[in-house]
Amino acid sequence: MTATDPALTALAQGWCALSLLHGKIESRIEQSLQAGHGLSAREYSLLDVLSRQHSGPGGHLQMKQVADAVVLSQSATTRLVTRLEDRGLLTRYLCDTDRRGIYTDVTEAGLTLLAEARPTNDSALRAALDEASDNPELAPLVRAVEELKVAV
Repeated sequence: MTATDPALTALAQGWCALSLLHGKIESRIEQSLQAGHGLSAREYSLLDVLSRQHSGPGGHLQMKQVADAVVLSQSATTRLVTRLEDRGLLTRYLCDTDRRGIYTDVTEAGLTLLAEARPTNDSALRAALDEASDNPELAPLVRAVEELKVAV
């Protein structure tokens, strides 16, 4: 295949469209969450991921799992956790069975903020998808996102 191969060109165009859709969604959500709740999209995502943890075996996520879920490096995730902890939205404590392990939980204040921010996030997502569906290049991707049935 050459750089001008139609298959590569189509693949590159598809990737550009997907990247554009992601950027539009992320930008809309970021602006809405910042304006309404003083949260970044990453902070919201982290609170959301951590709020889904539970007590008992396998209930708490390791920092690598959290980093993977919010699509950040482990060091960036640790910095993000620290910022939210400084705001009183998260708390960290040592694992009872492995003193090297550190758990992170969402505080009541964090859960309250997350509950307040969730409708804003969902509304911004819907608005971004609706706007993108008017673009013929993005409409098929919007339909694909809307049809996904992914377990969280």
